[in-house]
Amino acid sequence: MQEWLAEHRLVSYLLIVGFTIFIFNSVFRPVKRLSIPREIGVYVSILLGGLILLVLQGRLPIIQCMGVAVAMMLLLRLRQLYDRWRGRRGSGAANERPQGEDREAADDMRRAGGGG
Repeated sequence: MQEWLAEHRLVSYLLIVGFTIFIFNSVFRPVKRLSIPREIGVYVSILLGGLILLVLQGRLPIIQCMGVAVAMMLLLRLRQLYDRWRGRRGSGAANERPQGEDREAADDMRRAGGGG
């Protein structure tokens, strides 16, 4: 796969930029929208950073690592959707908990930390 990606540089660049934009929007996107000049600056930086990662892709599995990161983020999102679906459908203690994104975020942090 590494050889194929090395031969098809445009496809590699598009994958790198696509993964980077997805990761930025999923993880680093601020709650408040950025101004238009700052948005342009962010995406220009992503495009330029994609060129650097493309150079590194020749020796390192950049695209494969970013693919694993995106897959893990998608699995987390699916788990959150499942937990939300199960909470609506369940009975007993699940219905007694307060609803809302703040409560879900606190529950996620508690589960991740093992405390509770």
